[in-house]
Amino acid sequence: MEQHQVAVYLGALAAGGLVGWFAPGAGPGLEHAINPVLAALLYVTFLQVPAAQLLRSLRAGRFLAAALVVNFVVVPLVVAAMFAFLPGERAVRMGVLLVLLAPCVDYVIVFTGLAGGSSRRLLAATPLLLLAQMVLLPGYLYLFLGSGLADVVEAGPFVEAFAVLIALPLALAWLTQAWAARRPAGRRTAGAAGTAMVPLMAATLAIVVASQVPKLDDGVGDVARVVPFYVLFLAAMAVAGLGVARLFRLDVPAGRAIVFTGATRNSLVVLPLALALPDPLAAAAVVVVAQTLVEVAGMVIYVRLVPRLLPDAARAGA
Repeated sequence: MEQHQVAVYLGALAAGGLVGWFAPGAGPGLEHAINPVLAALLYVTFLQVPAAQLLRSLRAGRFLAAALVVNFVVVPLVVAAMFAFLPGERAVRMGVLLVLLAPCVDYVIVFTGLAGGSSRRLLAATPLLLLAQMVLLPGYLYLFLGSGLADVVEAGPFVEAFAVLIALPLALAWLTQAWAARRPAGRRTAGAAGTAMVPLMAATLAIVVASQVPKLDDGVGDVARVVPFYVLFLAAMAVAGLGVARLFRLDVPAGRAIVFTGATRNSLVVLPLALALPDPLAAAAVVVVAQTLVEVAGMVIYVRLVPRLLPDAARAGA
């Protein structure tokens, strides 16, 4: 499964679409499964890197600075350039802003590794990226939408997301690593958990899509109108991420990671926030899921494109 991760993820999206289409009644129940399966996915993700190495990676100040700049300076500028052309409905704009202004903290690590990027440095930056978006997103919403609509998004759900999806899985991963260092049973448990990453990622994608497809009947027009903006965003961030990597004079693996973190968005984590919006803004959730579908397809291209944008030194010299 690890050798064919992209195909597995695309298959999971297709399977989720079929379940959502033929069994729409399962949608509400599946929504409740999103956070638990996502927390499990992040647990096995954090388990891949020893705690000591994570802490050392956090000292890579230039990489962290580049990650913060690309996500919280460059991305808002790109979104601002597109904002005036977005559909005028408040729910659609809310969904687009929620998803595009929040950097990914989960499968970006997988795709970065597939493209030869520094997935470990990106993994170390994950808690900081989620904390930063938790603090900054309400302010960005205020700037784009004004106080009346920005007040809909409260800090509480983000604090809960950080605790459940980052702090708890990270603590459990470190405890598991400590157990594995002392007991054979711990090593077996850590090894078994490590093999679950691809199935958990596939399950997360399938559950998200299956839970939201039944809502497409009312939101298919909204989805069709935002898809071009998501494609444009991916194209723009390939160029912008490359520029930031060069600005900070990063090595090739770190530069590739910066391109990926700038392009991938936090759709799986912000979806519960979109689902919690009041009924007049309910279409925001479908708009967020549409970004997931576009992005996963775009990552298939990125995995091949980014190594060409940032080739290995030996290959570049040849």
